[in-house]
Amino acid sequence: MSKKMKIKGKLKSYLIVSILLGVLLLALDVWMYQVNLQCGIIISVFAVIYFVATAVAFWLNKPGLMKELVSFATEYGQIQKELLRELELPHAVLDDTGRVLWANNAFENLCGQDQTYNKNIANLFPEITTEVMPAEMEPVQVEVLFGESCYDVVLKKVALREIAMYASDTQEKMDGYLVAAYFFDKTALTVALRELDNQSVAIGMIYIDNYDEALESVEDVTRSILSAFIERTISQYFVNIDAIVRKLEKDKYLLIIRKSALQSLKEDKFHILEDVKAINIGNEVAVTLSIGIGIDGLSYAQNTEFARNAIDLALGRGGDQAVIKSGNAVTYYGGKSQQKETGTRVKARVKAQALAEIINVRDRVFVMGHRNADEDSFGAAVGIRTACVNMEKKCHIVLDSVSSSLQPLVDMYKSNPDLDKDAIVTSQEALELASGNTALVIVDVNKPSITECPDLIKKCKAVVVLDHHRQGTEVVENATLSYVEPYASSACEMVAEILTYINGGVKIKSVVADCLYAGIVIDTQNFVTKAGVRTFEAAAYLRRMGADATRIRKMLREDAGEYKAKADSVRRAEIYRQGFAISFTDPQGLKSPSIVAAQAANEMLNIKGIKASFVLVQYQGKIYISARSIDEVNVQIIMEKMGGGGHMNIAGAQLEEMSMEDAFLLLKETLDIMLDNGEI
Repeated sequence: MSKKMKIKGKLKSYLIVSILLGVLLLALDVWMYQVNLQCGIIISVFAVIYFVATAVAFWLNKPGLMKELVSFATEYGQIQKELLRELELPHAVLDDTGRVLWANNAFENLCGQDQTYNKNIANLFPEITTEVMPAEMEPVQVEVLFGESCYDVVLKKVALREIAMYASDTQEKMDGYLVAAYFFDKTALTVALRELDNQSVAIGMIYIDNYDEALESVEDVTRSILSAFIERTISQYFVNIDAIVRKLEKDKYLLIIRKSALQSLKEDKFHILEDVKAINIGNEVAVTLSIGIGIDGLSYAQNTEFARNAIDLALGRGGDQAVIKSGNAVTYYGGKSQQKETGTRVKARVKAQALAEIINVRDRVFVMGHRNADEDSFGAAVGIRTACVNMEKKCHIVLDSVSSSLQPLVDMYKSNPDLDKDAIVTSQEALELASGNTALVIVDVNKPSITECPDLIKKCKAVVVLDHHRQGTEVVENATLSYVEPYASSACEMVAEILTYINGGVKIKSVVADCLYAGIVIDTQNFVTKAGVRTFEAAAYLRRMGADATRIRKMLREDAGEYKAKADSVRRAEIYRQGFAISFTDPQGLKSPSIVAAQAANEMLNIKGIKASFVLVQYQGKIYISARSIDEVNVQIIMEKMGGGGHMNIAGAQLEEMSMEDAFLLLKETLDIMLDNGEI
């Protein structure tokens, strides 16, 4: 049943004007009757004629007026649809699942489809999934790539009645929502921004790690030749990629390079590291480089600061590698060489004096290691506390939990009758005791997140870091003193050296010497791994101070259950890719499963042909991975790929919310990728 058409809107207001004028005329007529009867009659006659003429005109012209209005509306709707159809902006209408219901010509030309296409838009643009569809009336923007073009797609919910223009004229009014998709081509802008980004400047610093040692290993007459060879190799390599290299000091260079050229260095995996090591004109020591590059800073000054942070990371990780820092992102290349021990103790003496000055001006000192403390961490903490006591400063060791393997050493230290009752405190007690004039010494770790009490770092005014692990992306910010030496065998070795220089040498008791000696024994696996000249010198010093090797060996013996668990881990080891031993440890009945896993990983290195070993254990809701190697593989970079870190030969990682099977698969996939890419 047809409905009567009603006039409304501005047209209705326009027609009402004539009626309002008639009413005004009647009001004038009433007033005229009071003034002059004859004039009132004349105006009344005119008013009647006006109303009759207006009514007749409206009645006679109404059909034609309605016809014209309908004709205009029809033509206007057709023009709207034609404009949408011919609009150069690609535009489509989708249902809530992403199926294409309608599209204009530009969209059809873009996708190479016709009007009959009604499949899901994700088939054309995988980025536009049901998950990105707008749930509210607010529009959603998605970036998509199609061929060589880049588009910003705006998805907006619209009511069905608002898009009736897309459908036929006979479509009835409907309720509900659809999704309108608008495609904005930003290819030209993207290309321009990419080109601008590629032309941006990256700042780099190049340090020769062992310049003096390399020159001292050759005869005097050939030293200048070796120096020239090194400089020529560095300059030629970077000149070939249109970079600027300027020598700042005998062993330091400044590098200025375009970001686009930096990509070629990444693809080349910084082969300059190997080129420099290949220089040999009789030098017994291979030359190694450390490279730090800063990119994507807001200014040249910030890029320079990034480069300084990157070179510090490269040096802190042992050198012979390149580090690229972009904001919070850090990428490592190289780092395959073993760190070489330096024969000089000048650095140890300087650091010891600096540490003594920091302790002297503080009211109280805390010393802590990493969570799940081991013998090296605890022994180093005991050594630092002894130095503080010798300087008549109050010092506390922060220790929350003690593993079964460490318990005998802790009990021995606590048995000392001269020991203060508050020598060892918990994290909570340390936080309560900390004040504005408190110093904190962190030993055997340089990652704040895995220290015994990360919150304590923020409460202490002065923070000192003493560690032998290679640095990673996470470091202690604004440390007052940082002494990180990757060549050292253990933190206890570093502390033993420091003790010989503080106040002319600290006289330590045999119980302290035992703790330090035990840390060296554990980290060097009885002086087998990373035991250098300075390691034995530190051990000799501790023996002179009363360390008893037999007493320590008996103290560090394992119980039968742990020994069997370690043997089982070795027995079930899988040899992967002809050089990697992978196994797991059953944590049942073990007080310290992660330590047993680490011991099993060490044991598997005794198998012929094994380059690296990995032992996994599930403990306290996490998967712990212990990684070990001798000299052929850098297990640190492998563990860093899995979110961990450590040392070149000793590293680990912790995986959360993952099953043992998935952890095995992830480890194997990581090894496959790194082996195929030549990273290990």
